[in-house]
Amino acid sequence: MGTQLLTLDLADWQAATPQPAWISALEAGQVLYFPKLAFALQPQERALLTPALLSPDVRNISLDAQGHLKGVAGDAAVQAAVAAMVGRFRRQAEQLVHSLLPHYTPALRLAPTSYRPAQVETRVQSWRADDKRLHVDAFPSRPNYGERILRVFTNVNPDGLARVWRVGEPLEAVARRFLPRAKPYVRWQARLLQALRVTKSLRSEYDHLMLQLHDGMKSDADYQQNAPQETVPFAAGSVWVCFSDQTPHAVMSGQFMLEQTLHLSAARQYNPDASPLAILSRLTGRTLV
Repeated sequence: MGTQLLTLDLADWQAATPQPAWISALEAGQVLYFPKLAFALQPQERALLTPALLSPDVRNISLDAQGHLKGVAGDAAVQAAVAAMVGRFRRQAEQLVHSLLPHYTPALRLAPTSYRPAQVETRVQSWRADDKRLHVDAFPSRPNYGERILRVFTNVNPDGLARVWRVGEPLEAVARRFLPRAKPYVRWQARLLQALRVTKSLRSEYDHLMLQLHDGMKSDADYQQNAPQETVPFAAGSVWVCFSDQTPHAVMSGQFMLEQTLHLSAARQYNPDASPLAILSRLTGRTLV
């Protein structure tokens, strides 16, 4: 497996000139890495770099598209400071995406922005929720019918510590390995899950298969250890971008990260045939949504 990381020498959030090679790499599941593109904290924001900000029993702080903040333990002044920092990152992440990928701009749908001050290594989770295992993003309760999950990350660790990922093989190789093991899609079961409100809408066959890939990867100890992969330390003061529904990834260590999610219809990609929906449709020979 060749490297799945494309390192780019960009230092301005809105000065990129779209490059076909960058776009093709991103839509093929590679990670665009910007080691010189820092999210500069304001002096007063350094006090916000503490896991004590997290409300009990939450993993992350989030700011939704309407500006509602969740997950912060603190008074009104602290809440306002966190919302301002996270909102400023959101604006810069959007500027970067609009600059790099202008064809996406009219079709993007904004999702919540998250601030993750907790230390990855100390999290205790079930195998299915454990993001230290290689996986592609797929969500049990939120069917998305092939809509893409584009994410912008920045490491703001004040001690200069990297956020370390493992990045795996291309999605088509993952699908060829795990689709033969996938449980068949049963429409009445999908209807029952919707009726019981386990899912927010009817789970499509695409969503079912993406969950099968997610769970298959995470539950396979041999795959986790021996699959083609590379370890990538994302430095403090850097940014990286990927489609997290297409890039197999595992978060091994790190603390203090901001992340912006944007959703995009697969049909609005530069190359829709590179999407997970297109890949799984080709491999199964079926219309999946």
